[in-house]
Amino acid sequence: MQPFIDSFVELGKLLSTFPAELKWKAHLHNSWFSLENIEKALRGVEVYLQEENLRQWLEKYQDRLPVKKPQKVAVVMAGNIPLVGFHDFLSVLISGHILLARMSNDDKILLPWFAQKLIEIEPAWRKKLFFVERINEADAIIATGSDTTAQHFEYYFRNKPHIIRKNRVSVAILNGNETREDLENLGEDIFTHFGLGCRNVAKLFVPTNYDFALFFKVMEKFAEVKNHHKYANNYEYNKAIYLLRPVEHLDNGFLLLSQTTELASPVACLYYDFYENIEDLQNKITQWQEKIQCIVSKEAWWQGSYPFGKAQYPNLWDYADGIDTMDFLLNL
Repeated sequence: MQPFIDSFVELGKLLSTFPAELKWKAHLHNSWFSLENIEKALRGVEVYLQEENLRQWLEKYQDRLPVKKPQKVAVVMAGNIPLVGFHDFLSVLISGHILLARMSNDDKILLPWFAQKLIEIEPAWRKKLFFVERINEADAIIATGSDTTAQHFEYYFRNKPHIIRKNRVSVAILNGNETREDLENLGEDIFTHFGLGCRNVAKLFVPTNYDFALFFKVMEKFAEVKNHHKYANNYEYNKAIYLLRPVEHLDNGFLLLSQTTELASPVACLYYDFYENIEDLQNKITQWQEKIQCIVSKEAWWQGSYPFGKAQYPNLWDYADGIDTMDFLLNL
């Protein structure tokens, strides 16, 4: 297992040299990928690749690493946020399998740099790592997509071992005792990556008669999102929809809040719903359990939640959709 860890630890040390021109190229290719959000994604990968984190993650699997009979594992990557497929990239390679990576057209600039540097560190990776357009030769599949796409994946790959991930979003639980700092951190969970990630907060659960005055005041810190043309277009479009229907809502000039029992809000919108007590809140959370990626709350007071501001920084062992990717790979 040591050579596998060493290669990725060395890769992590090279992140400070990530070329500025590649960041710009990725941004120009997909304007949703702001330079700030690319930097945040790179810092998240840097944390992944710290030796202590890699060891802690792999400790429970160490007796099975690496696999004795490597399989070809295809990873069909999403492209909603920068480097969203990196965890699968890392998992397949560090398990000892052969990676067939099919990148999203929206996020195809950044990951090849990691592959190139990894091969420079250890040339043996050249036989383990391939970027492909077709995945017919794969022995197993890991794919991420919309609910509709997932149905096609489930059917097409029904005869092969697979993990198929569907649409998920994240939620925040407020109790009314949040400070300005708490709400600023929550704003990071809402606005990082313009709300496009499955770990972005798309809905608030707030106590009955919650006063949004401080919330809106603090959210002004993130007003610059309205200067992004795609975000602004989404805001204007959804505002028009709300006015035409009409939908009762709150509006601060760049974020639309509306009360609903629904979960997944569009870009530039944020849903909220009231809860009367803890039992009522638990029932609402349970109702959407299969669609919630993660929960955030003040100092993580809600069991199983993250502190405000930490939604976009999962640990290596915080698997998407709650499915243990490494266990899946080691059981192939």
